[in-house]
Amino acid sequence: MEDLKTERRVAFRLAPLALALVIAACSHTTPSIGGSPAISPAPGKPYVPPNGVVPPEPDSTNTKKTLPSDVAGRANSLTLADAVDVALRNNPQTSLLWSQARTAAYEYASTKGAYFPVVDATASVGRSQSTTQTGFVERTQFAPLVSLSYLLLDFGGRNGTIGAARENTIGVNLGYNAQLQNVVLQTESAYFAYISARALAAAQLRSVSEADTSLLAANVRHTSGVATIADVLQAQTVLAQAQLDLETDSGTVKTSHGNLATAMGLRADADFELAQPSDTLSIGSAADSADSLIIKALANRPDMAAARVSILQSQEEVRVARSAEYPALTAGANIGRNYSNLALFAGNNYSITLGLTIPIFNGFSHQYDLAAAKSRADEQRASANLLRTQVSNQVVTSYVNLHTASARVRTANVLLSSAQQSDDVARGRYKAGVGTILDLLTAQSALSSARAQQAQARWTWATALAQLAHDVGVLGVHGEAPIPLTHDSTTGPK
Repeated sequence: MEDLKTERRVAFRLAPLALALVIAACSHTTPSIGGSPAISPAPGKPYVPPNGVVPPEPDSTNTKKTLPSDVAGRANSLTLADAVDVALRNNPQTSLLWSQARTAAYEYASTKGAYFPVVDATASVGRSQSTTQTGFVERTQFAPLVSLSYLLLDFGGRNGTIGAARENTIGVNLGYNAQLQNVVLQTESAYFAYISARALAAAQLRSVSEADTSLLAANVRHTSGVATIADVLQAQTVLAQAQLDLETDSGTVKTSHGNLATAMGLRADADFELAQPSDTLSIGSAADSADSLIIKALANRPDMAAARVSILQSQEEVRVARSAEYPALTAGANIGRNYSNLALFAGNNYSITLGLTIPIFNGFSHQYDLAAAKSRADEQRASANLLRTQVSNQVVTSYVNLHTASARVRTANVLLSSAQQSDDVARGRYKAGVGTILDLLTAQSALSSARAQQAQARWTWATALAQLAHDVGVLGVHGEAPIPLTHDSTTGPK
């Protein structure tokens, strides 16, 4: 019997040690998730998550591949306004910024709760037993309590917190407006790039047809004995090059279509087509001076307005930091009742408090917090000044690019007209037997190049106009670019 007691005492003393050893062993075991190791087996080897722990990708068979129902009916004849409308609804950047703006608004509403007192209700129930000189006393108690606390005065901290949240909400919404203009510009640029690619492919197709005609003429002359085989070979070379350029341009059309689909928030393989835009554009340069456009940009651009609001937000945060150096006055009250099986512990209770907190010393943290808040305000002012210089540079660059694009359209029209006349003359001379194949192919190459430049020049100008409207801050959500122009000419394909 004595041995049994000894074994029990030894086992009792060794139990904590055994438990500690088990815990230590477990602490060195690789953690697991879903029954599989939570890390990769070794450096350089990929981690394979257990089945079921990573949510599957939603079915994307038709996700973002089709147009919205109200636009799908004209999927084969979308206008610029349609493309912009779809982009604003579908583009993930728009949804992200809108969600952020909504979050900021809710956070602002939450901070305004500091104007109201905080009222809480609590209740506790307990059963206890205590030992007295006369025996055991058992007590059952239920104690509901309602408490109130209210900040009476904090020398601007509460108002600063609410003001900072308010300015942040305005700033985030202005950022959302700026993102809308970014999406519109992105969509318009992709739209004009696709239209330009189609026009370039169409112009190249005409060049292929003309090169084929030149080859036919060279064959006829060679068969008639008035031209050498060199004429035929040169014409074949030009035709092959034209066909190669057409294949390249056709590929550009497809990639441009995918880029436009992406800008619209659709999958790159979305099925839609654009309506043929008007062949006539009123080409012109900006009627206002660059200086006046810069002034307008500084006043209108939402990102510039957001920068100014950020300064106000940082100033409110200075108020919050400064208030931490001053006393805070609070009021509190509570009322409750104890219910107990012992009359001695039952009854009503209440309290009213008025508290004053005076900061005396906290390791200079308040001083540094205030200095940091003032420094952040200086940062926001410097950031706004930096943005002003960037805005002015962007406006001037876009202004010059629009002027250059306008001049290029006029020059491209003249170039196309001259190249067409030169080609007509060279083709007539070759057919009449007084011109060489080299003269014909040279004129044909110049005409092909002129067509390509004329096809691109108009849409490059349209893109430049949209960019200037964006940089000035007036690009509309329907794709409109209200920039007054000096109309130099009315341009269309010749």
